[in-house]
Amino acid sequence: MKRKIVRAVAGFRRVCRGDTGMVTSEYAMGIIAAVGFALLLYEVVTSGQVRAELQSIVKKALSARM
Repeated sequence: MKRKIVRAVAGFRRVCRGDTGMVTSEYAMGIIAAVGFALLLYEVVTSGQVRAELQSIVKKALSARM
């Protein structure tokens, strides 16, 4: 019985020691990628054509009759 408990605890330790999260360099790369995506999205949304389309959608929504 004692051996089963020791084996179970050893197995639990192996599972807990697995890679469960990102290290600092992975966080940094994730932040850089997120900032790059945000800048790209900002450029697209603030471009003339997209801005005009968004304004058109907002104007239609505000002028709709209920």
